[in-house]
Amino acid sequence: MYTIILSVLFGVALSLGLLLSKVSSLPWSIPIGLLGTVAVYGLLALRFRSVLNAKMKQIQTITEGGQKQLQAKINHYQTRPVGSPQQVMADIEKMQRAIIMQTLDATSILVRYVHWIPLMERQIATMRLQLHYQLKNFDEVDRLLPKCIMLDPTTLAMKLAQMYRRKAPLDEQRAVFNKAVSRARYNQSALLYALMAWIYVQEKRNDEAHKVLVESLKKNEHETLRKNCDRLANNKYREFSNAGLGELWYALLLEAPKMQTRRQSPQAYGKRPF
Repeated sequence: MYTIILSVLFGVALSLGLLLSKVSSLPWSIPIGLLGTVAVYGLLALRFRSVLNAKMKQIQTITEGGQKQLQAKINHYQTRPVGSPQQVMADIEKMQRAIIMQTLDATSILVRYVHWIPLMERQIATMRLQLHYQLKNFDEVDRLLPKCIMLDPTTLAMKLAQMYRRKAPLDEQRAVFNKAVSRARYNQSALLYALMAWIYVQEKRNDEAHKVLVESLKKNEHETLRKNCDRLANNKYREFSNAGLGELWYALLLEAPKMQTRRQSPQAYGKRPF
């Protein structure tokens, strides 16, 4: 890490300079050198934090701009349906893919800071994993997983969903889930609990899914978890649904949302000419 190396070199040079010039004795030169090391590292850290924030804002602006365009197009399709639903979904997916690719390309501006900012490489890998996941580049997701920072519930849920997709042993999936929820704060683990319960339902292990949801209500206040818990308690496993989680759930790409359209009345296009 260049910041650490430069800071240490400065501290050593400062200590030697003070000692050789006989400005201070050895007992004083060493602590002064250490203080110099800390001071330089702090200044470099502040400088690169400012630069990193600016670059991250630049990437965020690209993403938000694309999302606004995408939402406008979705709203247009919902109010004025044109073509088949399949064609509409294909158009939306194509536009969404272009936005993600643009964001993915933008992450390359962060690579130059890998050797200057601690954990920068892992931060970039985490960002790229989430983007490749949305692009369904699951081989690339597998490659990036070991390099990522696994703290965010969404990233952890992606890892668990990927394990399910790759048909990992259920015990291994449960172990990853247990470790993930043990780190999560109150009301931050709803997605993880919903996902683990969904996996159990897919595996026809409804009793274990119900136990997961009962546990989830002790750590989260979420209507979707409560409803699914009630459904499984009443043996209505066919009504199990995580749709209430919205985009958080559908971003895992395990299920697709149903697209709703509103039919236009004839008056919306103007009066009839006769």
